[in-house]
Amino acid sequence: MDRLDAMRTFVQIVDNNGFAAAARRLGQSPATVTRSIAALEQHFGVRLLHRTTRSVRVTEVGQRFLEASRRILADVEDTESLMSGERATPRGTLVVTAPVLFGRLKVLPHVDRYLTSYPEMQVRLMLLDRVVNLIDEGVDVAVRIGQLPESNLIAVTVGEVRRVVCASPEYLEGRGPIRDPADLRKHDCISVTQLAPNENWSFAGGKGAPGTRHVRIQPRLTVNSPEAAIASCVRGSGVTRVLSYQVTEEISAGRLKLVLGSFEPPSVPVQVVFPEARMAAAKTRTFLDLLVPALRAELLPRGTEVKRTRRQRSERRD
Repeated sequence: MDRLDAMRTFVQIVDNNGFAAAARRLGQSPATVTRSIAALEQHFGVRLLHRTTRSVRVTEVGQRFLEASRRILADVEDTESLMSGERATPRGTLVVTAPVLFGRLKVLPHVDRYLTSYPEMQVRLMLLDRVVNLIDEGVDVAVRIGQLPESNLIAVTVGEVRRVVCASPEYLEGRGPIRDPADLRKHDCISVTQLAPNENWSFAGGKGAPGTRHVRIQPRLTVNSPEAAIASCVRGSGVTRVLSYQVTEEISAGRLKLVLGSFEPPSVPVQVVFPEARMAAAKTRTFLDLLVPALRAELLPRGTEVKRTRRQRSERRD
């Protein structure tokens, strides 16, 4: 049994949710794929997959083996790419993760461009509103919003987003203006649990005043999706606070209006993060060369200088 080929087969079964689909993807017979997994399970003495006539589920130990397999296969791909030379055409699978809504709006279009430019590449895009461990889950590139803890990862700042408060023109006409954060106590608020689980909305002091103000709201509606909050807000149900990129279209179309602009808290950085070892792979370099300038063009105001920090020193690629 070739251990690496068996790992690839196992990963394909999980990613394609079945033996038959994995066999088609690998160009093998279903019987060959079945024998490969059976040999793996016999070798380790554990069950990696629960099989039924309709589905395949990973066992608990199978999940750990899946994460290890992705990590090992990514390292093998990186090594092969490095040994084949810097000018090698990128090929293989690139794993990218991003927050759900940001990924759909801002990252997916550039993934499509990348696939068009590099026909020998496949991309696995994981849209998740949680922090993924890049090393353990075999991820090549992550897009993250917010301050990052210190780590051995390389972070490249591509822009910033703002926390904004908005409401529909119809709502504001019926309920009156919102001139100060304290006015929110008299309005119907729509809370997004990802942004304010304690129902406290933070604001700057306003008009150059130092410090931070906290307003405790009593939401009439609480949702765990910014898209749901925005849709309700457009229908005139109340006031919500989301990230600026999430309401760009609604603001431009006049379906929503921003309020409390002079009280906005500091902007939140958007960063592209990747393990330094991944830079050896042509697939990672070419994707970063496409994604980083594209996001900067969308997220950074014109004329903004990108500051280099120690964590970002590997951004320069001559």
